Amino acid sequence: MSSVMLRVGNAVACVACRTLVPGRVGVRFPLPLQKLHPLSRAIHHRHPSNANPCTPAHRSAARHYTSLSRPPVRSARPSSGGHGYQQRRSFWVAQLATRLLRLRYLVLGSALGGGYTAKKTYEEWKDMLPDLSEYKWIVPDFIRKMNESINLEKLSRVLPDADELSKLLPDLAKLGENFSFLKGLLSKESSGEPALTPAENQAPENTDKKAALDELALVQQQITQQEEEAPKAPVDSPAPSPAQHKRKGAAEKEKAEQLQEELLRTQMKYQRMLERLEKENKELRKEVLQKDDKGIHQRKVKKSLIDMYSEVLDILSDYDSNYNTQDQLPRVVVVGDQSSGKTSVLEMIAQARIFPRGSGEMMTRSPVMVTLSEGPHHVAMFKDSTREFDLAKDDDLAALRGEIEIRMRKSVREGQTVSPETISLSVKGPGIQRMVLVDLPGVISTVTAGMAADTKETIFSMSRAYMQNPNAIILCIQDGSVDAERSIVTDLVSQMDPQGKRTIFVLTKVDLAEKNLASPSRIQQIVEGKLFPMKALGYFAVVTGKGSSSESIDAIKDYEEDFFENSALLKKGMLKPHQVTTKNLSLAVSDCFWKMISESVEQQADTFKAFRFNLETEWKNNYPRLRELDRNELFEKAKNEILDEVITLSQVTPKHWQTILQKKLWERMHSHVLENIYLPAAQTLDSGTFNTTVDIKLKQWTDKQLPHKALEVAWEALQEEFTRYVSECRGKDDIFDRLKEAVKEESIKRHKWNEQAEDSLRVIQHNALEDRSIADKPQWDGAIHFMEETLQARLRDTEAVIEDMVGPGWSQRWLYWKSRSPEQHIRNETKKELERMLKLNEDHAAYLANDEITTVRKNLEARRVEVDPNLIKDTWHQLFRQHFLQRAISHCNLCRRGFHYYQRDYQDSELSCHDVVLFWRIQRTLGITANTLRQQLTNTEVRRLEKNVKEVLEDFAEDSEKKGQLITGRRVQLAEDLKKVREIQEKLDAFIEALHKDK
Repeated sequence: MSSVMLRVGNAVACVACRTLVPGRVGVRFPLPLQKLHPLSRAIHHRHPSNANPCTPAHRSAARHYTSLSRPPVRSARPSSGGHGYQQRRSFWVAQLATRLLRLRYLVLGSALGGGYTAKKTYEEWKDMLPDLSEYKWIVPDFIRKMNESINLEKLSRVLPDADELSKLLPDLAKLGENFSFLKGLLSKESSGEPALTPAENQAPENTDKKAALDELALVQQQITQQEEEAPKAPVDSPAPSPAQHKRKGAAEKEKAEQLQEELLRTQMKYQRMLERLEKENKELRKEVLQKDDKGIHQRKVKKSLIDMYSEVLDILSDYDSNYNTQDQLPRVVVVGDQSSGKTSVLEMIAQARIFPRGSGEMMTRSPVMVTLSEGPHHVAMFKDSTREFDLAKDDDLAALRGEIEIRMRKSVREGQTVSPETISLSVKGPGIQRMVLVDLPGVISTVTAGMAADTKETIFSMSRAYMQNPNAIILCIQDGSVDAERSIVTDLVSQMDPQGKRTIFVLTKVDLAEKNLASPSRIQQIVEGKLFPMKALGYFAVVTGKGSSSESIDAIKDYEEDFFENSALLKKGMLKPHQVTTKNLSLAVSDCFWKMISESVEQQADTFKAFRFNLETEWKNNYPRLRELDRNELFEKAKNEILDEVITLSQVTPKHWQTILQKKLWERMHSHVLENIYLPAAQTLDSGTFNTTVDIKLKQWTDKQLPHKALEVAWEALQEEFTRYVSECRGKDDIFDRLKEAVKEESIKRHKWNEQAEDSLRVIQHNALEDRSIADKPQWDGAIHFMEETLQARLRDTEAVIEDMVGPGWSQRWLYWKSRSPEQHIRNETKKELERMLKLNEDHAAYLANDEITTVRKNLEARRVEVDPNLIKDTWHQLFRQHFLQRAISHCNLCRRGFHYYQRDYQDSELSCHDVVLFWRIQRTLGITANTLRQQLTNTEVRRLEKNVKEVLEDFAEDSEKKGQLITGRRVQLAEDLKKVREIQEKLDAFIEALHKDK
């Protein structure tokens, strides 16, 4: 063969061949035969004896040349003689010497030139490099040793990845722009000079920002570089010994801890710089807002987005306190076990200690909706009040906590422990994140003494009602200082949000957990979502103070930062930096809140539009001719009608009042006059004794009973007239009937007659009764007529009583088939016996003697009628009264012509009409009393009643629950729903429009 394939290195067959080929070349190439060493060619590549010496050398189709070789020279065709090869071989010594000399010079020249060129290039490259000695502090020393073999896989698990690290870096460019804009705006307005340019404003801030970003980026770059170089480590290196492996593991652990500490220090440095910028930005914004309040800009400050959204939620809360399922607008619902620290978390987010506090007892007794927004001053205000509480003052903070506690206790009904009624509160301040949170009562596992039996179920149902809203963000608070197995709220949250798409988990009291737990890795399991059977969007660990209620928010923040900066949980990688502090928590919750609003608010607006259309259609079909008046408007209409009726009461004529008062007075007093005054006095034997007895009894009656009874009569007359007028007007709209009845009853209940009226009325009645002089004959005849009517009415009553005692007479028994009872038969026989006694002695006394009772009983026993003495007395009382009244009526007829004798004081006459004078005195007293009461009614009491009615109506107007009870019906509810839905839709549309503009 004329050529041979050689492999450089160990594949060369001989030493001579090896000296001609460089050892660094690692490729295959065909080498011409004439390029081989002559000795090697003679020994290894001789032609066989039978070979044709004239055969030309084989030429490869692909040839490779180097700087040390040249193309082969085409040899002349040898002669046909047999000495051709010997002639060619005779020059091998000269050729070999020539080649070696040329190779020496080439190698020597190349080495000298290459060295000089490399040195010059290195010096030029070194001069071009900047002096980095001043920037050695940027890169920690341990990063310079990263070329040594370390466990990068373990280190990558400890450190956050690039995406998580980028989340820790807010948009500082945007903050710088806002800062420069506000600073330039203030400088322009205060000095009248042009505002600074953005470059001038942002110079110091951009320098600090760039330095922090360079630090973080450099650390991340070094970590990424080591991760990329890790696979390139030599694979065939010898296995380390156990001691080396142990030292290597310790070094890796130490480097990982140093790297983690360096990263934390860098982050804390950046965090402090960011807080400083935020503080300056906050102060500038505060000054701008204060100048806006003073009218410097002469522009109207628009209502913030969060305030507009909060108004919608307030309307919905009033619309349905039971949390209507159609209301699916986002809220941040804060749930947790009792004393888990959820109220403290809310206070840290609100940056003020605004909630009442207790030691182990239930303090949150009703839902508290807190609307957080940014403002120039740190203030709080209830939605239904205009008072602002300055949260920078301790007195206002204490007053706010007391007011919240009072409202909670008022909302709880009697016999209950918690209430579903929502207390709405707004908190504004510089730097506060915008969101709406609802703090719910803590979930309990056991009902203790003093609680209602259904407290546990009520809290569970209330929490479910708020969490079942698919757009509600659930802030699940878990106490880190207690065993995780004792948690109740996690099971409840996992039931309402099994996928964890809207749940944020917060572990509180991490300082106590780190101190008390034997295995801190449980904290890592909790924040990684591996311990509880619930899922969440994010997990956070916070510290809410040392447990003292006197700690300020700033002190708690400092304590929290110091704890996490020195905590082994972060140093060992159990917690990630973005998972700690309430600052990061509030930012995350606010972002989720506004993201949920952007995704769901338009859908909710469409839902209310459809609901409004359905309500309007129902109203048109059922009440086409009526106006859509809600409950408040209907109440105002009913109020005007009731006041008109009260005004009509003041137009009652004096004659009408006089008549009804006098009639009612006598109806109330005639029994007392007859039984206690007239009948006892009529039993006397002479006129002097009669008059004395009458005067004594009239005086006693006037002093004790008559004035008070008269006022009661007047008050009853006023009530009846008021009721009559109200009843006559109730037919206008039956929807007001219950309201009018309630107003009437409450007004009458509140009305009290003037106490001085009784004393003045007593004096008037005394003077009227002392007068005995009848002026003329008409008055005499009027007194006789009054007396006769009174006695006849009493006689009819007495006869009815006697008839009921003795039973039906013979005509009724025969015509109507009635019969007497055994008792009536006995009374009838007793009556007959007593009538015989009266016929024998018509002037008999009013009472029976004992012997007379015995005689009557024996006479009845003779007729086989057994009778009780008490029955005889009762029968005699009614029978004697009938006899007396009949004689008194006859006496009235005799006194009709006795006025002449009365004027002569009954001289030369046996006729005595002192009983007529008694009835005249009583009649006159009644007339004077009725007139006095009429004047009090028309001048005072009617007006006072009208005032009471107005007060009752005003009280009812402020009591929504009362109005809901008194004005009811589908018509009212439909109008209420229409008004609320329209208002909600308008507020939502305005909010959506503002939200789009803000984007």
